[in-house]
Parts: sequence; structure tokens; C-alpha cells
Amino acid sequence: MTELQTRCLDAFPEWLRELAQDARGLAALVENTALPDPARRQCTVALNYLFKSLDLIPDGIEDLGFIDDAFVFRVAAAGALESNTAAREVDFAGTLSRLAKQNELVREFMDEDYGRLAVYVRGLESMVVRGRSVDDVLDNDEARAELLREVQGWAEGYLAPAFARDEKNLVKLRSFLGAKLPT
Repeated sequence: MTELQTRCLDAFPEWLRELAQDARGLAALVENTALPDPARRQCTVALNYLFKSLDLIPDGIEDLGFIDDAFVFRVAAAGALESNTAAREVDFAGTLSRLAKQNELVREFMDEDYGRLAVYVRGLESMVVRGRSVDDVLDNDEARAELLREVQGWAEGYLAPAFARDEKNLVKLRSFLGAKLPT
């Protein structure tokens, strides 16, 4: 087993266990109007992805379910901080900084496919989920409150998939993402 595989097999199960906490942290940032709009937009993109009916890896797939959500959270957080240095000052809980730092492992794991993942996440900004666009959530108090209620309900009921320490899971994950990411 390579050193990268070991790091991934250590980190990915932890990311799945923390996904509900991460969602709550991103929800708090969406609510925080002091956070620059581009950063709030990326947080909203990540949360909206939780409820996307056809995501990269179906949530019910054993071991792999929700790992794409964890990746999207990290790519979006990195995007939120890339162009918004002021966002770090408002990120009191450190959610964006932590997720963006963990994105380096996503980048390393995805290797040449990382660019496709980053483009995919940027494209999610135009996505409408459950009748709500990112603009609706940011501009409409009712739409934002609805998304935040849904995130809270999802987080309360979330059960992390196992993601066993098996190199085959990494191979399956790369295969899924490689096949599903737009070229």
C-alpha cells in the first residue's frame, strides 16, 4: 500500500463520520451575512449538493455513499477561500480553513482528474435543487431558512457509511468519479 493510499484510508472514513458536523458548519456560514458573498455562494453550493438527486456517487452505495459529498464540501471550501481572503476572518469556527486544507488530499488523490472535479463543483453554482437555486438561497430569507432546516434535519438523521480500510474502495472511488465527471 502506498503512503497516499494509507492517508486516504485514514482520512476518508473520518470525513464521512464528520459530514453532518461539516454540513452544520457550512450552514452557519450561509447564515452569516458578514461572510463575503462569493464565499457564502460556495457554502451554499456544497449544501445544495447534499440534496441533489443524481450526484456523482449514489448515496446508498455501500462504503462510497456520501464520499463525493465530502469531496464537494472540500473543493467548495477551497474555492471560497481562494478568492476571498476576508472569508478567513469571518470563519470563526474554522470550518472553511479546515475543509480547504483537507482539499489538498482530494487534489492529490484525484491527481489528473482533480481539474474535472473542480470544474464540476464550480458548475454546481447554476444548479437548482428542490426548486431552489444558489441565488434563491442567498437572496431570499425564506428559501435560505428552508435549506438550513433541511440541512439540520439531514444532519440529525445522517448515518455515516463504513468506508472500510480496503484499497479496493479507493479503486472503486476513482473509477466512479472518473466515469461520472464531465470531460
